[in-house]
Amino acid sequence: MGRGVLTVWMLAGAVSLPAMAHGQINQPKPGQGAPSSLLSPVQTTPVQTTPVQNTSTAPTVPTDDTPIVPDATFEKEVPQLSNDPNAPLEPIEDFTAPTPVAQSTPGQPVASAATPADAAAAQVAQDAELNRPLPPLSGFNVEPVQIAGVEDAPASEIRYETRVEGLDAIGLTDRFEALSALKDDNEAPNAVIVAARAKEDEELAKRLMRAVGYYDGTATSAIEPLPGQQGRVRAVLTALPGAQYKLGSIAIRAEPTVPPGLIERELPIKVGEPIDAERIQGAEANVSLRLPQQGYAFAEVGQRDILLDDATHLGDYTLPVTVGPRGSFGRIVTKGDPVFETDHIEVLRRYKPGELFDARLVDDLRQALVATSLFSSVAVEPQRTGRAGPDGTEEVDLLVTQNKGPARTLAGQAGYGTGEGFTLQGSWTHRNLFPPEGALIVSGIAGTQQQGLGVTFRRSNAGRRDRTVTVTASANRQDYDAFEAFTGTFSGRISYDSTPIWQKKWTYFYGFELVGTNEDVYDFTLLDRVRRTYFIGALPAYVGYDTSDDLLNPTKGFRLKLNVSPEASMNRGTRPYARGMLEGTAYYPVTSSIVIAGRARVGAIAGIARDDLAPSRRYYAGGGGSVRGFGFQELGPKTEEPNPKFDATDPEEKDPPTIFRPVGGRSFNEFAIEARYRFGNFGIVPFVDAGQVYDSTLPKGSDLRFGAGIGGRFYTNFGPLRVDVATPIARKPGESKIALYLSIGQAF
Repeated sequence: MGRGVLTVWMLAGAVSLPAMAHGQINQPKPGQGAPSSLLSPVQTTPVQTTPVQNTSTAPTVPTDDTPIVPDATFEKEVPQLSNDPNAPLEPIEDFTAPTPVAQSTPGQPVASAATPADAAAAQVAQDAELNRPLPPLSGFNVEPVQIAGVEDAPASEIRYETRVEGLDAIGLTDRFEALSALKDDNEAPNAVIVAARAKEDEELAKRLMRAVGYYDGTATSAIEPLPGQQGRVRAVLTALPGAQYKLGSIAIRAEPTVPPGLIERELPIKVGEPIDAERIQGAEANVSLRLPQQGYAFAEVGQRDILLDDATHLGDYTLPVTVGPRGSFGRIVTKGDPVFETDHIEVLRRYKPGELFDARLVDDLRQALVATSLFSSVAVEPQRTGRAGPDGTEEVDLLVTQNKGPARTLAGQAGYGTGEGFTLQGSWTHRNLFPPEGALIVSGIAGTQQQGLGVTFRRSNAGRRDRTVTVTASANRQDYDAFEAFTGTFSGRISYDSTPIWQKKWTYFYGFELVGTNEDVYDFTLLDRVRRTYFIGALPAYVGYDTSDDLLNPTKGFRLKLNVSPEASMNRGTRPYARGMLEGTAYYPVTSSIVIAGRARVGAIAGIARDDLAPSRRYYAGGGGSVRGFGFQELGPKTEEPNPKFDATDPEEKDPPTIFRPVGGRSFNEFAIEARYRFGNFGIVPFVDAGQVYDSTLPKGSDLRFGAGIGGRFYTNFGPLRVDVATPIARKPGESKIALYLSIGQAF
């Protein structure tokens, strides 16, 4: 090892060294590669030396190939080491401390410590220098590095453009530009920042290339001034992808499954495909998702291994999977702050004990618990039991962790419609006053033309999943142009409805309704209004089919609704009759921001004359949920009656002497079409509506009236806020000129 040490004595003046006798550096031969650590270019700057004046005689510098230090001298100076590796170390006291080297300043001779006193003085001087406080940061030069061509440009005016080469051929340009530090801006405080962004983008390009299988890919960047453009530079990033690596083999390390080859079937990658990180991760995620859906509740996907071959550019892919036991559904157990006992949780499940375990049914049970709105948090987790199940499976229990949440709710809703006025509704609900899921609801409505109070008992998930039983008692007053009514109602129904969490395809209800109402009605025999009392019994039923994608803001699909209600009216005799209504709506997305929506609705009442019907049970049309452009209940047959506000003695009277009041009918039809254009959280909706009410049993389809208008939408996380303004087409005397509607949700 002695020849690996080289001592060079620096003499006065510049010294040029001949070829080294010991430790020769060899350059790579043409075509010979270099280690990767040597691939980065290094910029060097020549070292300037200052001649050192020395009054002493300088030793002779050899000018031929004679070694600077002769071998004999070199061997003599090297300390002798013991050849016995087990010999004890020499005492540290036997070593002589090195003589401190005196520091010299340019132009001064180098002084040596000739005596111990001189050496001590030199050590004191050196210690004093080391103990001297550091200079303040303000004394350093912090001027940013300038790039040639932009030295005179102010820092705030350094602008740059970016050029990317090599990524477009492998389809990575768009992804690179979306993440690029350079592309994120086109100006920087100084040129150093531009260079730093370029270096960051080099690493980004390499990561992106590796993500799609280009593991040998490299990237370089350069900053160059733009000729003739002061303060502007160009950042050029050049990527060299190299060859793309592909899957050479796929191996799964796992126990046998039922059916055989289950993991291979659920891992959607093939030999010969590029080693694409997103595709491989997606395939592994599919295995993690699908195995628990097919009985393997505790399956775990391990860490993949890909062995690359740089000669063939292939990768051998290995994936370990811990399958675990094949399971079947067992019991439900609970812990935490209980809201429900296990017997009610079993009502909510959609599986039977002993069925093959499916994680989707576990998620469904958790969502059903969340939908009750009675938990602050709830979790459903599979648990191993070790108990034998059917078909060689192991029973899997579900652990339900319950944490009780608030059971009371206050809610409110407001709206406005021309002819209907302002409406404010509110309710107080205790969702679990009568466990399990027995709710008490007290509701009220206060409006310019409607007031009322109601009490409802509701049992959710009554005996079976998604079945709701409600019983309601209410009292209301309604004061419209068509009629004024004081009504008491007692009703009950069993229903299967959609909710904000579950929008169901099929919905239905059936029930009963007992109504007592006192109403004013126009008597065509007396040609005047009279008050009459009606007692009505009804058995309403409804069925609906819904394929739309959202309850409050549908953008595609369709809906069908059918209402049928056999009824009997007791007023001057008992008269049975039947009411029916059919409605269809459809939604078609023209683009991602434009939806065409349409609606058609027809209704009919058979078995009774119109004048024998209570006015509140007749059909009307017009308003925000009907034919927009007209006031509430404004369409259809009307009576011309004296205007109670008209004063014949007032010479400045402006009210007409008579007014037109709707009387309703036994049939109707309605049609609507609108274009819903959305931009961000706002929308514009032009629309055209049509409809009419008839005295006949079936709608005729003639004498249709049209309304047109435009609406505005503000989209929120609970649905769109709607503002529609419309006007009748070919307006008739007594009809509204402009109608305004405010509500939550689309018109249909």
